[in-house]
Amino acid sequence: MKRPVAVLIAASLALTFAVSVHAAPKKPSAVPVKPSAVPAQAASGAPPAAATTAATDATVDSLAMLEKAVAKDSTRFDNLYRLGVMYLDRERTAEAVRVLARAVKIKPTDLKALVNLGAAYDAGGTPAEAQNYYNRALDVAPGDSVAMCRLASSLYAQNQYQKAVDVLRKVIETKPGSHCAYFTMGVAFADAGLYRDAIRMWNRVVELAPESPEGISARESMDVLTKYLKGQ
Repeated sequence: MKRPVAVLIAASLALTFAVSVHAAPKKPSAVPVKPSAVPAQAASGAPPAAATTAATDATVDSLAMLEKAVAKDSTRFDNLYRLGVMYLDRERTAEAVRVLARAVKIKPTDLKALVNLGAAYDAGGTPAEAQNYYNRALDVAPGDSVAMCRLASSLYAQNQYQKAVDVLRKVIETKPGSHCAYFTMGVAFADAGLYRDAIRMWNRVVELAPESPEGISARESMDVLTKYLKGQ
């Protein structure tokens, strides 16, 4: 039986959902395959071309300014962290790893730097290193839901399904308001063909965080799965 498109969308998102709690604030993406990578459109529709160009120029200027600031003084944690997150958001993973590693060296117990360095290693295809940093983050802040969700997602991508599900169940048990755990659990259910359970998990994501990247993606995946199930 051919799996519905929603499963493929969700499986992709399992590795790419934003670590928004520990990153710079962003608007959610309207593109389901890559939340946080593309700015959301204005409520009234796509912004005018001139406004889009101005926003892009401002972003490039911000990146260039941070790069210059770090080149001038590579000891300032805040600049290193912000630059690393910018690189990560733009899928410049090798540069994100390099810069965030410097930030972690300066502040080895900074939770957000550890989690995002783990995310950079995951994005670069080095899950063992990624999981090491997620676990270091959990040493700093035991039970942190974002670090645990990222760890579960990384384990799941490595076919360590039971370990991933155990981590997610622990998050849901201790922090029932953690929408990232429900999102990733939905991915696991959908991948296993348990589509109604996946819908139930994703519906919880929408209830908890409807405007988050995960909430938007969950809603779109639920729509596809619901149509698929109706056709059976």
